Amino acid sequence: MGPATLPELTPPDTVRRLELAVTRRLDGLLHGQYLGLLPGAGSELSGSREYRPGEDEVRRMDWAVTARTTVPHVREVDADRELTCQVLVDGTPSMDFGTGELEKRELAVAAVATVGFLTAGTGNRLGVHLLGATGIRRFPTGTGRDHLSCLLRALLAAPRTAPDATPPGHLPGLADAIDGLHRSATRRGLAVVISDFLDGLSDDGLSDGGLSDDGRAGGGTGPDWERSLRRLAAAHQVLAVEVTDPRELDLPDVGVITLIDPETGRRREISTAGRDLRQRYAQAAAAQRDQIARAIRRAGAAHLVLRTDRDWVADIVRHVHRQRQLAATAVPAPAAGKREGTTR
Repeated sequence: MGPATLPELTPPDTVRRLELAVTRRLDGLLHGQYLGLLPGAGSELSGSREYRPGEDEVRRMDWAVTARTTVPHVREVDADRELTCQVLVDGTPSMDFGTGELEKRELAVAAVATVGFLTAGTGNRLGVHLLGATGIRRFPTGTGRDHLSCLLRALLAAPRTAPDATPPGHLPGLADAIDGLHRSATRRGLAVVISDFLDGLSDDGLSDGGLSDDGRAGGGTGPDWERSLRRLAAAHQVLAVEVTDPRELDLPDVGVITLIDPETGRRREISTAGRDLRQRYAQAAAAQRDQIARAIRRAGAAHLVLRTDRDWVADIVRHVHRQRQLAATAVPAPAAGKREGTTR
């Protein structure tokens, strides 16, 4: 079964078909995501008890209680058996574009559906923040398929804003939305940011090809959302889903066209017949995407690229396989004769 389009995501029966397509092709792969979320026996402190020689590890000593009672105590923790997933969806006007089977906004909703179907389980909770042209709309966390279906319908029904409806400079920023996600996610879990990440780039112009003097992308400073993403990754396992369209990467020779900035409504007519212009456009686009990828990598988040003209389920399959391979190589085997510890 191929990727579902926007109309197919709305009715309950086609949502179920999408669920089957996702879960069958990603069968069993999600369990690898829990490795970083559930280190060792658990991370939630539940109390203290007296130390049992020969049974308890010294590194679990609760020194505060030991000093207060003069009796050795160890910390007790509860295993994290429930996953809390918070998703930030970019719904700003730049996402209302697409020349493939899906628009970028539709692909973002499909990504939310994939995350929701895969994280659905007993006690697992899913919440969504929608960044729009008028502000940030927060959907409370909940559990179950019905909750996910309601979220998907709400995202699909979210009103779109005309490019010139919001004055320039008054659009909510991606950095602020990530900070809001960080503040609301009080318990460690999985945070997913779905966006084209075009907001706040240090150099997104085409006049110089988007390159610095030494030929590198970005010209030095990173995007303004990078610091916010780094803070989020310090407290949660973060997946950054970058949504792109082929026409954002390459300009075809189609004569004179009118380009419209989706954020400001500015219009500009250009001729695509010139090979030099198309080459400069491709160089600037490649530099822009490289700047985004390096910023996400510096922030410590996993990076998944989805394109409107590709099979997004296959892209997710490859990403999960790659993450599991990296996790397997990053966890060393315990030394012989030593008690196995926890690694991250």
